[in-house]
Amino acid sequence: MNATQQLFLHGSISKALLKLGIPIILINVLQSAYQLTDAFWVGRLGAAQVAAVSISMPVTFLVIAIGAGLAMAGAILSAQYMGAGQQDKVNHVAAQTMLMVTLTAIVLGGIGYMLSPYFLTLLGVEDAVYGDALKFMHVSFIGVIFVFIYAMFQSLMRGIGQTKVPLIIVSVTVLLNFVLDPLFIFGYGSFQGLGVMGAALATLVTQSLAALAGVIIFLRGRHGIQLQLKSFYPDWQYIKQAFFLGAPGSIELSARAFGLIIMSFLVASFGTQTIASYGVGSNVLQMVMIPAMGLSMAVSTLVGQNMGAGNPKRAAQITQLASLWGLLGLSFVGGVAYYFAEHLVAFFIPDDGAVIAKGAKFIRIMCLTWGGIGVQLCVVAAFRASGNMLNAMLVALLSQGVVQFPAAYILSKHTQLGDHGIWYSFAITNVVIALITYAWFAQGSWQKTILTKEDKDIAKISQEAFIEEGSH
Repeated sequence: MNATQQLFLHGSISKALLKLGIPIILINVLQSAYQLTDAFWVGRLGAAQVAAVSISMPVTFLVIAIGAGLAMAGAILSAQYMGAGQQDKVNHVAAQTMLMVTLTAIVLGGIGYMLSPYFLTLLGVEDAVYGDALKFMHVSFIGVIFVFIYAMFQSLMRGIGQTKVPLIIVSVTVLLNFVLDPLFIFGYGSFQGLGVMGAALATLVTQSLAALAGVIIFLRGRHGIQLQLKSFYPDWQYIKQAFFLGAPGSIELSARAFGLIIMSFLVASFGTQTIASYGVGSNVLQMVMIPAMGLSMAVSTLVGQNMGAGNPKRAAQITQLASLWGLLGLSFVGGVAYYFAEHLVAFFIPDDGAVIAKGAKFIRIMCLTWGGIGVQLCVVAAFRASGNMLNAMLVALLSQGVVQFPAAYILSKHTQLGDHGIWYSFAITNVVIALITYAWFAQGSWQKTILTKEDKDIAKISQEAFIEEGSH
């Protein structure tokens, strides 16, 4: 057992969380720079072009979410097998998951490419936006395969506790994207710019290079996972098992994607100022989520490895400490945001006093409950990492379908709050879902699932978990 594994399985929990969490947070910050770079340069083209990108993103995110559950299954199993000391199983899982994710990406990307015109028609896109949106979608769906492969590489590396290599790759590709974006969008010299499609093409090039780097690293085997070409021969039994484990993850992420689309329709019914305020508030929330997501991903790796090592008690201690950090850390950030709300909104929209006032109201209503997000993300990460994907799925369905959207609709449409009712739905959801998820975690049934036992079948475990949760 090397020093890193010793720390993860037996050392200081605080040190382990920091060793994993800080690089993951840096990776998340850099990955968010992809979207910021695209938004910066596309914004120089005009409002119609910005709308073309905005309308395309939720649709492509939904398609990616459908296949992402399979990637989750591979990351969970690689972490648990690493904790169990079964390196051959780590390699096998990595190869089969890469194969499965690649095939899934080809199918979903092809379907998305063909259905793009129908998506845009269904969304009622204006003629001025339609052409650019279709081009952006087509290139994005072609690039789905590279997004999937690199995301899988990153998840598998995180599962075994290796975060430095993905950080280096992301750093290089973000810098490259920053150079390629203006070149492909506006052109240079005799090269004619491609407009909105250029932004999607720049992302496709950088993601394909990242995916290629990931595959080469796996084949060389110098960083914890060793793949050979023969490893990619399909193991249909594993693929069947991973499907049972990963399907709830796909439903979970799809539910969150649908939730974003439905909330966008509700927000749009209140007009331009509300849409702009919601957009700014969502951007602020995404920035706040970056450290919280980094912490939750660290929890996922540590819980997965400790469950694989047969130590569910330490897995619970990791989750408890991380949840406390998330609660206190995001509550502090929320307190700062409360006092600087106008400045945060003005950073994005400096010249519109009405939007600044409305956006600041949105931030102030929800920010003091951000600690609940930290708790929820850490507990859900523990559920996933232990193999209880159904728990995570049910939390997402409860959050989006039972709490947030109904609260937003009722408060905004059937009370005097108006669009402020949408803002209050965020605060209500943060508190209610945090309490429910932590109570479920404290109940302890999630600790009984260990996927790496040889006498267990993943499909059987998933089915039994579904029956058990349905009986509560």
